[in-house]
Amino acid sequence: MAAEEAAEAALVRLPPQQREPGEEDEEEEYAGGGGGEAAALNGMVVSGKVGNNKLDMKVAESEVETKEKGAEQESTRESDSNILDVSSDSPREKHISIQRQLADLEKLADLNEGEFTLGVSQNTDLHVTAEKKPCPLCPEEKFKACYNHKLHRHLQNLHWKISVEFEGYRMCICHLPCRLVKPNLVGDQTFSKMGAHYHCIICSATITRRTDMIGHINRHVNKGETESRFITAPAPKTSQEVLKESDTDVQVLPNYTTPQKTDSYFNPKMKLNRQLIFCALAVLAEERKPIECLDAFGATGIMGLQWAKHLRSSVKVTINDCNENSVTMIRENCHLNKMKVILNAKEDDTDEAIEDGEETIGTIEVTKMDANVIMHLRSFDFIHLDPFGTSVNYLDSAFRNVRNLGIVSLTSTDISSLYAKAQHVALRHYGCNIVRTEYYKELAARIVIAAVARAAARCNKGIEVLLAVALEHFVLVVVRVLRGPSPADDSAKKIKYLIHCQWCEERIFQRESNMVEENPYQQLPCDCYGSMPGKTAVVLGPLWSGALFNTGFLRRMLFEAVQYGLEETQPLLKTLVCEAECTTLKQFSIHSSIDENKQEECGVYIKTPDTSAESYLVHGKRKSNEVIRNTPKRQKCENSAEHPAFYYNIHRHSIKGMNMPKVNKFLSYLSEAGYRVSRTHFDPMGVRTNAPLAQFKTILVKYSTPTYTGGQAEGPVHLTEDLQVGDHVQAAVAGKAGDGEILEDNKSGVTATFTKDCPTPCAAD
Repeated sequence: MAAEEAAEAALVRLPPQQREPGEEDEEEEYAGGGGGEAAALNGMVVSGKVGNNKLDMKVAESEVETKEKGAEQESTRESDSNILDVSSDSPREKHISIQRQLADLEKLADLNEGEFTLGVSQNTDLHVTAEKKPCPLCPEEKFKACYNHKLHRHLQNLHWKISVEFEGYRMCICHLPCRLVKPNLVGDQTFSKMGAHYHCIICSATITRRTDMIGHINRHVNKGETESRFITAPAPKTSQEVLKESDTDVQVLPNYTTPQKTDSYFNPKMKLNRQLIFCALAVLAEERKPIECLDAFGATGIMGLQWAKHLRSSVKVTINDCNENSVTMIRENCHLNKMKVILNAKEDDTDEAIEDGEETIGTIEVTKMDANVIMHLRSFDFIHLDPFGTSVNYLDSAFRNVRNLGIVSLTSTDISSLYAKAQHVALRHYGCNIVRTEYYKELAARIVIAAVARAAARCNKGIEVLLAVALEHFVLVVVRVLRGPSPADDSAKKIKYLIHCQWCEERIFQRESNMVEENPYQQLPCDCYGSMPGKTAVVLGPLWSGALFNTGFLRRMLFEAVQYGLEETQPLLKTLVCEAECTTLKQFSIHSSIDENKQEECGVYIKTPDTSAESYLVHGKRKSNEVIRNTPKRQKCENSAEHPAFYYNIHRHSIKGMNMPKVNKFLSYLSEAGYRVSRTHFDPMGVRTNAPLAQFKTILVKYSTPTYTGGQAEGPVHLTEDLQVGDHVQAAVAGKAGDGEILEDNKSGVTATFTKDCPTPCAAD
């Protein structure tokens, strides 16, 4: 008797969250309104203890039934109170099954270590020692107390892996008796069967299946109900992670790499993109100071912070975003980097969150409005567009008020449509017909530039492409704006259609003509239409047919990258300079005629720090007019030396059964043959050259070696010494039919080889 009374007293002294599921309900009935039933039950228990065995069994059964009824009534009260809490705006404490990390679940067991006193039965008590710990989300009947390694494995496999994630929280599966379970036919099994369920972080509803829980959360999101009513005040302080990039610190929210799950999207893989844009802005800042620049889609504000932190007084940075949470995050990041924040430029409203005594590095204006609205209301010298997906919806407003000789840069991340994986989306967004080709990345860049040129022409502005980069995750285009109808007409004339042969991958821009051409296949250099059945070519476009790079601007970008220590960008910029000049990296020189390129760029005369105003205005107005009048002539001379359009992939055109030469050696072979040649950043195995495809394949065959000789030729395959490379290429140009025969033999599976004794190609099985 004394031992049982002491055990009951110990159970009463336990906190509510550490008791057995039925004990809390029983105690509330003792102390609450059900006093008559509690007293009667108490009397029955006492009489059962002093009575005989039969009476004791009956009392135990009635006690179990009373416990079940009490648990059902209490759970009903909890559900009703939850509904009332949902309707009210007052926050409440979140359920223990909703945590941020797996370690938080283990901490629940660590905090309760040594304090659990679980009633295994009515007659025995199990005091959990410091060695064994119970699961905080499972009752004792389902999972007994165990050691740390077993508890960690249990929490990870049973609760954490099948959880539902939302806004950095994990809604783990719960096995506690907080959900009503349908009673079984056998009353003894009712307690042993607990209903597994999830607790909703938004409305605290209990849902059994994981798929139903995901659909339940999605319905909340569709209705705009994404704010949790749980008390999570300390969570944002600890959940924000501080990242550093280019000496700039930014705070990011959980799931910052997934735009669908966070308001402040930050992609570390776009670091190269941000550095390229910074170099372009630094070049513009050297031309005129100060310049007003806009980051239309700020997110975390990392790009605008880098501009203001490194360029200081040369730029006036405005960071815009239409999301209130993103604007708040941008302000916090500005204060983190000791930047003074201007909330409204017209009202001169400043945010005084920086403590007195701290020196501010610069000033940043933070605005909250739609990107189209702010670009219509204000004028800027530099505008960067980086929306999630395509940027065609913002091009008209970007070119509406951009200043003359300003720069517009845009990053397109809808690579599924640009890289011809979703052709119908490309037709819908860009009005362009495309197919998957070997040069699909350059095709994507020319699609975006064509859309930019059309948008600028609608505003009576022309463009000059300074930079076009297409990598794995994005397509970056940087253009300079030239005001006036004449530059707009010149830019519009560079938008053409492309004829692409699907057999040999030969391509050429369609000639400008208003007349209908009878046989457009004649424009292609290849003769696949005559030798192959059916229609062999497709028309792609409209595309940008002009140059993709400006050599002078790229060299100045490389100079700025070296000056600011952007080591990751320098190799790419060197490749772009070589690609713009169509030269190899061995011939590259960073000091070659930088001053001349600074003076003449984009068909206009630009004042740079190296060229003062007196250098071209000292002779009076007539001299300046001559300079302006002669700029189109110099621009036409520069355009004649533009880099060739598109490139060839040597793997795509390699010969079956032959080992092709190394890329750098193959570049030297093409250069020795008299062609302009360079590598391209679009494709690591791509070669940009002005050589026709037939001569490209001929030189590739010449310097390829057979995979296995088989007694036909020993060593590498060469022509006779008397026949030089240039003579062979000229002979190939003169005899186009002979080359066609070689190509046909290659397509039929026969390999063409050259031996030392015989200069003519011989068929090898």
